[in-house]
Amino acid sequence: MRYISTRGTAPTLGFDDVLLTGLARDGGLYVPESWPCFSAEDLRALQGKSYADLATAVMGPFLAGSIVLDDFPRIVRETYADFDHAAVTPLKQLDADLWLLELFHGPTLAFKDVALQLLGRLFDAVLAHRQRRLTIVGATSGDTGSAALEACRNRANLDIFILFPKGRTSEVQRRQMTTIAAENAHAIAVEGTFDDCQDLVKALFADEPFRDEFGLSAVNSINWARIMAQIVYYFVAALALGAPDRRVSFAVPTGNFGNVYAAYAARQMGLPIQRLQVASNRNDILARFFEGGEMRIGAVEPSLSPSMDIQVSSNFERLLFDLTGGNGAEVTALMTAFRRDGLYSLNAQRLAQVAQVFSGFRLDDPGTIAEIRATRAATGEVLDPHSAVGVAAARALAQAGVATVSLACAHPAKFPDAVEEATGHRPELPERLADLYQRPERMAELPNDLEALRRFVRDHAKGLTAV
Repeated sequence: MRYISTRGTAPTLGFDDVLLTGLARDGGLYVPESWPCFSAEDLRALQGKSYADLATAVMGPFLAGSIVLDDFPRIVRETYADFDHAAVTPLKQLDADLWLLELFHGPTLAFKDVALQLLGRLFDAVLAHRQRRLTIVGATSGDTGSAALEACRNRANLDIFILFPKGRTSEVQRRQMTTIAAENAHAIAVEGTFDDCQDLVKALFADEPFRDEFGLSAVNSINWARIMAQIVYYFVAALALGAPDRRVSFAVPTGNFGNVYAAYAARQMGLPIQRLQVASNRNDILARFFEGGEMRIGAVEPSLSPSMDIQVSSNFERLLFDLTGGNGAEVTALMTAFRRDGLYSLNAQRLAQVAQVFSGFRLDDPGTIAEIRATRAATGEVLDPHSAVGVAAARALAQAGVATVSLACAHPAKFPDAVEEATGHRPELPERLADLYQRPERMAELPNDLEALRRFVRDHAKGLTAV
């Protein structure tokens, strides 16, 4: 399997190099040259398999040519053996055709664990073969950071630096990042928004001498391996509900577009997904785009669902690449204009192409509280604010006879204030995290300044020291 950049000028790479590189040298994102295809017969053969076996089958084609391909089934089994639920991502029925896919049974109680627990092990395996180390730098609006730090802590071949917007995550999210006691793990609070953090990371990657000196790589969903691992649970849910002989739609709470792009990738691979509802909070750049075809940056407003407080959805570039027929030069021009002017638009033909699969949905904070309250009253299920946005979107999307699956992206205890406001009940953390509020915090605070970040990484990373 070979991978190409959405901007068309970076080298074509194999899986191992794409894993270690993260962001392409031309500023683009890597995508497969072609999609593995699963026929209806292939899909039926996957029904009833364990999560690990199905994950190995779905992801295996993406690792063709990898030095860890033979070890991959073992790596996958070890990854998901650590999850709290035997099904890894269990389905719950909320209504006749409405289902909830729980993605929060990993160590940090968020869907990011599904991919990042695998990613940490893949990094370690590939780096051990190559006798080298990496410096991971990433940005988070809340959940990616804790999942990445947890996945990479104490790994011999990695240093990891995670930037998050100071004061704009929940307390649980912050503490899950700042209480990881590992010499190689660094949580950094930045004065600014998530988009500011993301821009700092991209700027650091654009500094090629620094990137080469420290072996920079990414764990954000700009890293293809993140998307690859997220594709799996769409297969899991659809097959459990009768695919390929029954069509399924998904409602996906999203900010950076990575999770819903993974659903699109599953559809490209042959999974019979009918519709994808992109669920946004008050920071509704994606909902506005799907309504009118114009991507226009607005101000980021803090909300009850902070992981979605984003105005620059990096993974949308991967979809743009498909919409332009794989025209890297056109994608580059669109993204350059977006950075310069804060907007770009699609013509009617391309917007119609998008509308065949995607639709947008928005829910403000009062609506989020109302959905948490209503779902608990009707079903007994307690939703976190992000999952509530997804369930509301799923209800709006519902079609008779079509199974609609909403993604439950985080455990409600990660956002106890919002849940308590909605239900009068304050959710408790699972036993293994019960002492989180008593653990000492350790973090750096930096201004929104590239040079300050560059100095911090230089002072704390080991660079390319041989392992």
